[in-house]
Amino acid sequence: EDALSTSVRSAVEDGREGHVVVATYSPRADTLIDELEARDVGYVLVEPDSERATKLYEDGYDVVRADPETVQGLEDANLGRARALVADVSDRVDTSIVLTARGISDEIRIVSVVEDPDKTGYHELAGADEVLSPRPLLGKQLAEVASTGLTTELGEDIEIGRDFEIAELLIHNGSPLAGTSLAESNLREQAVVNVIGAWFRGEFVSPVAPDRVLDAGTVLLLTGKSEQIERLESLPESTVREFESGGTLVLGHGEVGQAVTRTLDAAGQVYSVIDQEDGPGVDVVGSADDVDTLHAAGIDDARSVILAIPDDTEAEFATLVIRDMSPTLDIAARTESAETVQKMYRAGANYVLSLAQVTGRMTASAVLEDETIVAMDGQIEILKTTAPAVAGQTLADARIRERTGCTVVAVDRDGEVFTDLGADFRIEAGDELVIAGTEAGTTAFVDRLS
Repeated sequence: EDALSTSVRSAVEDGREGHVVVATYSPRADTLIDELEARDVGYVLVEPDSERATKLYEDGYDVVRADPETVQGLEDANLGRARALVADVSDRVDTSIVLTARGISDEIRIVSVVEDPDKTGYHELAGADEVLSPRPLLGKQLAEVASTGLTTELGEDIEIGRDFEIAELLIHNGSPLAGTSLAESNLREQAVVNVIGAWFRGEFVSPVAPDRVLDAGTVLLLTGKSEQIERLESLPESTVREFESGGTLVLGHGEVGQAVTRTLDAAGQVYSVIDQEDGPGVDVVGSADDVDTLHAAGIDDARSVILAIPDDTEAEFATLVIRDMSPTLDIAARTESAETVQKMYRAGANYVLSLAQVTGRMTASAVLEDETIVAMDGQIEILKTTAPAVAGQTLADARIRERTGCTVVAVDRDGEVFTDLGADFRIEAGDELVIAGTEAGTTAFVDRLS
């Protein structure tokens, strides 16, 4: 066994420091490692299984073959000079790793991941600095993805639907937009619309950088006049629909599903719940892939469906059934495995979040103490305000998006509304600008330019 495993280190070099010790490898570790590498933070995987350690080494991972439940194993990873330790194996093994690590160092930051939130207290007693329970966060993000918030403060002079529309453009597999950057898509030139935000694989971004690549599953949130938005309907493998509020159907009311409904309650959203077992909060008892059950729960009047069931195979089949029932219904789904994500997109889901992805990002946030890694802001505000600080400047010179993160979607000038706003459009004194952005963006606009 030693002869076959000579290529895998049994200990890191003595001078190694500032790294994150990850015990042990799981699919969740990939997202964590991506986040660490993006911030130039090193890592070491501690893997006790010889064959798995060899495979990880061959795949390019920084790995040592050692047992993280032992003092020697963690010392082989140079834990004493590490930045942090992540324990993510199982609830019982993780507490053993934490106890071992705390015996080596009182200073090392220890983050552990629990499968059962009820076990959190035991991890804390063992010595973990932070104990993560990803499923509630997964449910919260699914709810935010499926029910992008929209608030408006436009007054009586401008009306959505009369002066401009808000719509969503869903990019499917085979769309000519898939694989292009926002700048290369030429949406502005083709339809004179403004992209004010987008969902990328479950992450909401506003504003969208011109070089951001659009792929299958991306949903663009845009504004423009009705005739301008209608031009986009001719794009192959793309779905255009007006942005509107509506009911949400939640399939599954376990830990993730309950987090979904708590988030929808907080946002004042209307929803109904299907689960195979009756219980508090369940409106219809039945299977998520049963057509009659879906009709009874109100799928015909729903705007979106959130699949919060824990079995990936069942979720795939339910997605096929729901997509067959409605080609335009917004489907957001969870998966256990990251490998299932692409299958769910092929089945017809619009947004898919894997538990592995959410756990990895959540762990990276805890290790690096950087809340922006898991920050989700799916709320768009549209308001009308003056901007005396940029009066007399063109939109290009004003650099409003660069300075505030907001997009100017219309200008009200003495009762005349302009929506075809090129870079050379000049803002005049007294103009009222209609801007769209996140809460942070609109606040920055008012503070700096109004």
